[in-house]
Amino acid sequence: MSFASFRPVAALVASAILGGVVAVGAVALLGGLDSGTTVVTETSAARSPGLAPVDSNGMSVNQIYERAASGVVRVNSTSNSTAATGLGTQQTSALGSGFVIDKTGHIVTNYHVVEGADVVTVSFSNRDTVKADVVGTDPSSDIAVLRVNTAASALTPLPLGNSDAVEVGDPVVAIGNPFGLDRTVTAGIVSALQRLITAPNRFTIDHVIQTDAPINHGNSGGPLLSSRGQVIGVNTQIETGDTATGNVGIGFSVPSNTVKDVVAQIIRTGRVDHAYLGISGQAVTPDVADKYNLPVKAGVVIESVTNDSGADKAGLEGGKTQVVVAGETYVLGGDIIVSFDGAKISSIEQLRDAVAAHKPGDRVTVVIYRDAKKTSVTVTLGRQPASPQG
Repeated sequence: MSFASFRPVAALVASAILGGVVAVGAVALLGGLDSGTTVVTETSAARSPGLAPVDSNGMSVNQIYERAASGVVRVNSTSNSTAATGLGTQQTSALGSGFVIDKTGHIVTNYHVVEGADVVTVSFSNRDTVKADVVGTDPSSDIAVLRVNTAASALTPLPLGNSDAVEVGDPVVAIGNPFGLDRTVTAGIVSALQRLITAPNRFTIDHVIQTDAPINHGNSGGPLLSSRGQVIGVNTQIETGDTATGNVGIGFSVPSNTVKDVVAQIIRTGRVDHAYLGISGQAVTPDVADKYNLPVKAGVVIESVTNDSGADKAGLEGGKTQVVVAGETYVLGGDIIVSFDGAKISSIEQLRDAVAAHKPGDRVTVVIYRDAKKTSVTVTLGRQPASPQG
């Protein structure tokens, strides 16, 4: 299966290459967010310092911009590296966006905007530029939290909304710094929900919001806002097509509910620990079940197990026989997961969500079918590695 090209939307100023090309698709190795930490609570615009009450009927693009633009910042990161050619130190700069989330100076942006940075600066709407400290990053969700030491009166926090309440067709506004054009506003709709995109470390980001609001290089880390002026996503990637390098009407935003969890953990501990099962697999379909006489018509068939993972230590087994059904490749013969910690499992997304509801070290009961016999095993979840390859 071939995929269209997707790219992070931070603009690399001194580098010839934007970064890794990423693609939409199911992730192979399962991890998840740590739910055992404090969650950033949803805040209404009326309670957020610096923001006027939100009209219950929604606002115009201009009204949203007037209330939110001062809370959107420009993020510049600079890294120094020694060239392999022996030409000495080279400096690479990246430009992105971000937004203020509280009066203590915390700012949300994308991980890929500040990845490997030696110096990070933040520019506000009044043209003030200050040095920012990186509080922590999470490559698995492409989220980073910065902190600036500036007066609270200069900060306009933007309220985080409930991304689970977003519907296809909802009007949205994006504010950011495309190509260095400060605080540019664009508008569109929510084009689709529940997209999967690949994070910088090659794991999957789930529940992503797709929008046709124009997003370009430099928008990375900026907010996607609802008609009520609440942040429902962090703009992260764009579809570039086969040859295009700019916006083609398809952008992707990390949902605000994911951002809330990640940001809370980073502020509390400086890092995010994702639970990790350690299998690759695919959902069982009725066609596959009928054709190969599987014991169930729904579940996740394990195709491979990562060495030394929780799944491996619990004795879960992957498949050995490769088959093709309706153009899709499956590896059969392994265990079929039908339940995880009491929740029925019928898709790889459900399994990832179930894992994400736990933290490393949790012991969970996994119900499987092996050789047509139903059994259960206890798995101690591990900590997600740096990449799916370990």
